[in-house]
Formats: sequence, structure tokens, C-alpha cells
Amino acid sequence: MDDMSREPSVAMPPRHSRRLSDKILIAFHHACDQGDFDVAEQLLNVLENMLRQRPMAADANRRRSLDSLVAAYERLWYLRHPALV
Repeated sequence: MDDMSREPSVAMPPRHSRRLSDKILIAFHHACDQGDFDVAEQLLNVLENMLRQRPMAADANRRRSLDSLVAAYERLWYLRHPALV
């Protein structure tokens, strides 16, 4: 069979396995690991803005996201104030 006679395959859109907020949190931790605390703080601000814009549904994902945000702010504070730990 000639390659020209085949039907073109339809490319499937990429499947995203993580939420955007999860990817931002991963980038935050990477910035912390690299010692780039200003970028880490900016990423937390973006994440916080995203969470504020979401509907106020009291679901488990929102609670987990808020807990992750608080933990990230704590990590950044401890990294910026190592003498106080």
C-alpha cells in the first residue's frame, strides 16, 4: 500500500495530568531549591491569585490547594530566615 493513499491520522491533543496550580507549585519548589526566592514569591502570588478567582465551593481540592499554599509560604519564610529556625 502506498503511503500517499493512507488516511492521515488525527493527532490527539496532549493529555494534561496535572492542574496548572500544581505545575506552579512545582515551579515554586524548584525556584526555592535554586535559591531564587524572589521568583518563588512571585509564583506564590500567582497561585494565590488563581485560588482567589476560583468559585468558593467547599470541595476537597480547594482545601488541599489552600493547605499547599500555606505550606509553601511557610517554606519560603523558613528559607529566608534560617537563623530563626
